[in-house]
Amino acid sequence: MNALTHVKTIQKNVIPLELRPIKLYCVQAMRSVKYLTLAPAIYILITLVFNLNGAQAAAKQTINIAYLTQELTPPAALSNLDPFIKEKGVIGAELGINDNNTTGEFTGQQFNLKKFIVPIDGNVNDTFVKEISSHFKYLVVNLSAAQLKPLADLPAAKELLLFDVGTSDDSLRNEECNRHVLHLLPSRAMRADALAQYMMKKRWTQWLLVIGTNPEDKLYADAIKRAAKRFNMKIIAEKTWEHTYDARRTAQSDVAVFSQTEDPYDVLVVADEQGQFGEYLDYRTWIPRPVIGTQGLVAKPWHKTHEQWGAVQIQHRFLEKAGRWMEEQDYSAYLAVRAIGEAATRTQSNELPKLKDYIFSDSFTLNGYTGTPLSFRAWDGQLRQPILLAAPRSLVAVAPIDGFLHPKTELDTLGYDQPESHCQWNK
Repeated sequence: MNALTHVKTIQKNVIPLELRPIKLYCVQAMRSVKYLTLAPAIYILITLVFNLNGAQAAAKQTINIAYLTQELTPPAALSNLDPFIKEKGVIGAELGINDNNTTGEFTGQQFNLKKFIVPIDGNVNDTFVKEISSHFKYLVVNLSAAQLKPLADLPAAKELLLFDVGTSDDSLRNEECNRHVLHLLPSRAMRADALAQYMMKKRWTQWLLVIGTNPEDKLYADAIKRAAKRFNMKIIAEKTWEHTYDARRTAQSDVAVFSQTEDPYDVLVVADEQGQFGEYLDYRTWIPRPVIGTQGLVAKPWHKTHEQWGAVQIQHRFLEKAGRWMEEQDYSAYLAVRAIGEAATRTQSNELPKLKDYIFSDSFTLNGYTGTPLSFRAWDGQLRQPILLAAPRSLVAVAPIDGFLHPKTELDTLGYDQPESHCQWNK
């Protein structure tokens, strides 16, 4: 076989496979004794191939994504077991970009992530107006509800598509919703409904509700009360935990007295989003009862105990990259970036109107490693998703629980369904 025949063979088998490690292939061929006499011809082929690849890379469609968050003040340490994590979310977004670009190698697309981390004393809105609004069309936002609402109401923000990966507030998905904001974390109502479905399956219908004093605790309690009414549960008593002393020192005696009620109950439901006392209720109640809510059996979109439907693979990838387990903010940021990637891949476009229309269409689905394809609700921008019900070291169940039906998708049995929604797409 002459040199020209070898070149044609390599050209036929290699060039169409754009993603094969061409350089290594050709160098190994040149090093082979069999190909020593063909070195000049193969060298010419390498040059042609890489010139072709370079031209293709230059022509790649670019999708730029901004990530906006603000540094947090570390809260008072209540336990040494759960160290403060200051970068929740950003590593998940980076992992999503890596996955997008893996697909982009085949589709001729390049995804870029620019991170904007505002200092504790900085102004989030100023950063958005000066550095983001004129340069990006897709923004992943990891901020509190109090920060997200004014930012989303800025005139410049309405020209972007915002992916909220930091809030669970039901108000942002109802009366204060925005057409240009998508919500990746499950709402408080979705979490409460998931717990209620499992309680209904177990026939644990009598609840004692314990509420903290923070505003977020009251919002979570409101979601619990809504779920109880929706699934015909009975809250036999409602108590507020107002103790200001150290629960670690006095919990053994105080919780027993505090948890006594006139009527019996099946479970104790706790609303303590900041973790100030909820961890000390389990095993200390007057009568032996399980604890659910923000502590005990919790409802989350992601949990370190989850290993089904390919979750082990992404758990290990994240652990290797971050050196810690994936938190729910990391998961939601990953999904936000992957949603942009999925829409860009399917539409073969980087234009905002095309991607937005596709994301809200019935054709859009996203793999969340939770057993069911994910999609966005067209009436409030909430991501439909299963909810994991997990204990500290085991996955107990996945909601929606079998038997809860819906005419469109069982995922819409969690949270506000379209007839219940108060979202009017504020403009």
